[in-house]
Amino acid sequence: QVQLVESGGGLVQTGGSLRLSCAASGFTLDLYAIGWFRQAPGKGREGVSCISGSDGVAYYADSVKGRFTISRDNDKNTVHLEMNSLNPEDTAVYYCAANSRGFTSLFGSSYNYWGQGTQVTVSS
Repeated sequence: QVQLVESGGGLVQTGGSLRLSCAASGFTLDLYAIGWFRQAPGKGREGVSCISGSDGVAYYADSVKGRFTISRDNDKNTVHLEMNSLNPEDTAVYYCAANSRGFTSLFGSSYNYWGQGTQVTVSS
């Protein structure tokens, strides 16, 4: 059974940092592309970052480029999202997702497995 579990969310002040984790079970993580998405209240889902399964190539949305870093630990079957210089516009529920076809994308429709999400709140 494929399962993704996010952790690491919380409340942080503007300028602070958080590290999100996405723990995978039921499949081998390095065969899948993994994406991070977020959804703020009243807004649509936004692709934040993604990383390929084969060679670890990463992509970022312009809104987070230079502030967020995605990485994968295949030994622990986990993907991390390091978030720095956070601002209130980063407040959202963050989700990780897996694409069994392996290609990277910042479009949610490309992913067939999703976690339950973790709340990130940035106070001003």
